[in-house]
Amino acid sequence: MSKAPSPARKAAVDLLDQVLDQGRPLSEARLLERLEPADRAAAQRLSLQCLRGLERVDRLLKPHLRKTPALRVMNILRLGTIELCSGGAAHGVVSDCVEIAARGKRTQGAKGLVNAVLRKISAQGPEAWGQLRVPRLPKWLRKPLAEAWTPQAVAAMEQAHFDGAPLDITVTSDAEGWAKKLGGTVLPTGSVRLEDPGQVTALPGFSEGAWWVQDAAAALPARLLGDVAGLKVLDMCAAPGGKTLQLAAAGAEVTALDLSQARLKRVEENLARTGLRATVVAGDAMEHVGQYDAILLDAPCSATGTIRRHPDLPHAHKGERISELIGLQEAMLAHALTLLKLGGKLVFATCSLLPDEGECHIEEALAQVPGLSVLPLDQPWIEDSWRSDEGGLRLRPDYWRDRGGMDGFYMALLRKS
Repeated sequence: MSKAPSPARKAAVDLLDQVLDQGRPLSEARLLERLEPADRAAAQRLSLQCLRGLERVDRLLKPHLRKTPALRVMNILRLGTIELCSGGAAHGVVSDCVEIAARGKRTQGAKGLVNAVLRKISAQGPEAWGQLRVPRLPKWLRKPLAEAWTPQAVAAMEQAHFDGAPLDITVTSDAEGWAKKLGGTVLPTGSVRLEDPGQVTALPGFSEGAWWVQDAAAALPARLLGDVAGLKVLDMCAAPGGKTLQLAAAGAEVTALDLSQARLKRVEENLARTGLRATVVAGDAMEHVGQYDAILLDAPCSATGTIRRHPDLPHAHKGERISELIGLQEAMLAHALTLLKLGGKLVFATCSLLPDEGECHIEEALAQVPGLSVLPLDQPWIEDSWRSDEGGLRLRPDYWRDRGGMDGFYMALLRKS
């Protein structure tokens, strides 16, 4: 009997099916739970790598296919291609991909095709790989981004997406010390960046709760609120909890609110691990009542700013919900302002690259809400290129390219008086 294929490769093909066939993002994957940690990490890495380079992969495969095969077969070929073009050993890669095809009822008839095509890719693909253009965003997203930021800026973002992302962490204290201990660097904003951390949960300080994973850009909205020690603060869409941890570590009396009870479990786990305290509430933000000194609203959005970390997003959906999300963001900002005490501060943020999910909301709110103003931002780590016309910050994946980039984000600090 032939040798079973690598569990990681089999799972990576399953993940590609989930995204490209079912339209479900990788964050919803449950099939990895049964794998050993090393195989789980390898499957995630391979699927992300394939999705990040999908356009190049398909361009390499096209000359070797008379017609496009069934999607499952295509995904097996894609996985093999990305591995072969990334230095994978040809014999092991081709053998495993053929075996994955052979063991599937719907794909066993294509094992000869998989073998023949991948052998050609192993001979020609690695050299041709670097000559292909950087993969582009799908048209539904590329067009509005080019209109907002110019085609040149979009090309720079696409390069950042293709490059991927290092791991950023937020520490409770002593960023320099933890950077030295973990072999990382301290960014100007205070986050610690790790280039090749390996298994995160095995790193020093994780189990003790000395730090948590959080992109450097995602750590900034909470920092805009300034000194929150002793203040009553609402984290309005709290899960997965990074901002709640920041506010709690700064001494705030935090209420962590989120609609999803399941996602709040992760917030509670992180609070327990770090030894920090917050009041965790499952509920609809639009029905929440109370009065707060400060509010952080990181609103549900298209998440287009996180593609460098989540290359599955442009493939899992086609932007069909963006107009619905824009309406929700507008309503949530309006409701959040009713929960804010007079003189209080509110940070509105979205991890989107689309102005309709960021700048436009603040412009409209300023025109419609009496007594609302955008507070000037004078933090020393803010770069002039980040500032937007209405007084907020616009971050993009191509910023800090020499440091490894950052997630795309919009944020503004508001005061109601």
